[in-house]
Amino acid sequence: MITPTTLFKCLADETRLRCVVLLHKEGRLCVCELTHALDLLQPKISRHLAQLRQSNLLLDSREGQWVYYQINPELPAWAFEILDIAVKQFATHSKQQKDSDRLKAMGSRLEIAKDCR
Repeated sequence: MITPTTLFKCLADETRLRCVVLLHKEGRLCVCELTHALDLLQPKISRHLAQLRQSNLLLDSREGQWVYYQINPELPAWAFEILDIAVKQFATHSKQQKDSDRLKAMGSRLEIAKDCR
């Protein structure tokens, strides 16, 4: 189970925070979608996602060549309350707006996912 200290350490890094905010808003995203939305290189995103997964904040699932991530639905209620607040407060941040805009502008996510192979 995640502890408050672990959760706050996860959210203390801007890249991890941006990933968690998008995942909390969208529900489930593949690495390619996060890479595109955050406009960062795949190895950097994957490294941060691995840390979030190891802390039990995220779950991953493999579908063919793609790895999808989502917020762990078994997090305690207090953790979801913190994530809800973080999403709400971070929504006005310019980087978050750009992340969301890039994700929306992807068009067909299936087409982008084909490029991830």
